[in-house]
Amino acid sequence: MSRQICLSEIRPGQRAVVRALQSTGSMRRRLLDIGLVENTEVECLGTSPGGDPSAYLIRGAVIAIRAEDSKKILVRVSQRGAAGWG
Repeated sequence: MSRQICLSEIRPGQRAVVRALQSTGSMRRRLLDIGLVENTEVECLGTSPGGDPSAYLIRGAVIAIRAEDSKKILVRVSQRGAAGWG
């Protein structure tokens, strides 16, 4: 069983799969350019000391995304992913 949440809700070590982008304009274009398209696997690597932004592993690159923007990225986390894939 899996559930759909915002990317901002996954914690370090968790993985999820992109389901939809709700961003618009230049931010949407930037997210698409870095490979955040449907079915892309994303792993949260950690957050900054203040909690924002968070670092994500996306297609082999580490990308920092602000919470404001990651709240507009819908992902699906499996039960296995919630505990850390293995």
